[in-house]
Amino acid sequence: METREDLKSLLPFLPLVVRSSSLFWPSRVVEALKALSEGPDINNVNSGESLFAAISDIRNSLSLCAEPLAPSAPEGYSLFFDELMSRAESTKWFGEVLPALANLLLRMPSLLQSHYENADKFFNGVTNGVRTSLRLLGPQVAGIVFLSQELIAAFLACAFFCLFPVTDRGAKHLPTIDLDHLFEDLYENYSEKQENKIMCILHYFERICSCTPGGFVSFERKVLPWEQFPTGISYPGADFWNKSVAPLCSFEVHNLGFIEDQSNGALEVDFANKYLGGGALHRGCVQEEIRFMINPELIAGMLFLPRMEDNEAIEIVGAERFSNYRGYASSFRFSGDHVDRRNVDSFGRRNTRIVAIDALNNPGMRQYKLNYLLREINKAFCGFSDLPKCNHYKSFFRNSGPQGAQSEEGDEDANVIPMNKYLVRGSDIIEDSDETCSWCQDHKHKNGIATGNWGCGAFGGDTEIKAIIQWLAASQFDRMLSMNLNAFLSGIKTCHFLLHIWR
Repeated sequence: METREDLKSLLPFLPLVVRSSSLFWPSRVVEALKALSEGPDINNVNSGESLFAAISDIRNSLSLCAEPLAPSAPEGYSLFFDELMSRAESTKWFGEVLPALANLLLRMPSLLQSHYENADKFFNGVTNGVRTSLRLLGPQVAGIVFLSQELIAAFLACAFFCLFPVTDRGAKHLPTIDLDHLFEDLYENYSEKQENKIMCILHYFERICSCTPGGFVSFERKVLPWEQFPTGISYPGADFWNKSVAPLCSFEVHNLGFIEDQSNGALEVDFANKYLGGGALHRGCVQEEIRFMINPELIAGMLFLPRMEDNEAIEIVGAERFSNYRGYASSFRFSGDHVDRRNVDSFGRRNTRIVAIDALNNPGMRQYKLNYLLREINKAFCGFSDLPKCNHYKSFFRNSGPQGAQSEEGDEDANVIPMNKYLVRGSDIIEDSDETCSWCQDHKHKNGIATGNWGCGAFGGDTEIKAIIQWLAASQFDRMLSMNLNAFLSGIKTCHFLLHIWR
């Protein structure tokens, strides 16, 4: 276990110890968690104040006292659990949910060890060259990680207890994942939307403690290489876009509904920050942050996915939705339980495909300059790309070989990038086989793209420019674009603009 490079890349960011080929908690942490698992009648942890004291004791046992939490986090935990939570909810939380979370944390080392033991044989029980194990998915290195929902739940429990080391995260451009700032912001600048964000997270914990989910979620870093590869695609320049002969794809414009409510299997766009999750664990409460609250398993990606560069996107498949909500930003409110009835693929992932793409932040007039237009269209292009089309790969490797991926000069479709002709992970071409291709979802049809005012709103982008950019990127793959434009005035304006161009 100690020699695994994947584990070694992530070990500085985990609170566990590895020795003699095993992962484990220090003995004092085990004792503290066992005490918490026995319930408030035994451990007297029955309030926000005593809960934070228990958290502090565990952190001290991990020698994390040199990494102080947000200064007002203790007051935030006390405010929520002692004043905002009802007595009935508090009794259930401290009597049932907290002990279950402690037991889940006690299992975290064995869950993670089992993950590493089985990750290399994830696909049909065989090793095939596709790495799926948990590791730091750093910049400019494409790759995919599969995590069980149970392991994700353990990670989120760890974040609730604020046990992840933070010292080296900044140097690796990793977002924070502990929940101390979420509670600090509740106390420092109270708002109902912050309270309701925490309610979504705690509802998730209640759900997974009453019934442990048994599926999987995959996290993939997608990269358009800056340099040219003879067997892969690279970052397109202006000449490619000028000469593209791909016809504009069909599109739909909706002034009602939400991206997450679509039911046709479309790729759902996360209007992301370059740091995955944005302000989800702070004060943020717009499109990305709300998605992370109602699908909390997305938060797990913040553990091992550093910030995105201009030629990168992050795709997450299988995150389950647990909460309903209403409102937006300051009016955001948790509105009860959500039962996710989406179908599950052969790997136990729900048919929810979310792609995080970060737009320019407050670009002003520079968003109309060529290099920035290229940056935005290629960001959407990377996010909308759909590499894993198994049948095409099989035909490609069987009939053409890797060199056949390049379009011949004079081909009328020479400027349509043949994304469906090869499977590239980093700089490796994966050998054709049933097992190799099976990691992808069952793409029997071209899935559409559900999006909206990406990069507008808080990021200040031009709604019409962003609509055209997404339309062009989607057209390169002939994927229908569904625009959910809920901001009434800008939505109507953009709708008429798109219809004018279409006609």
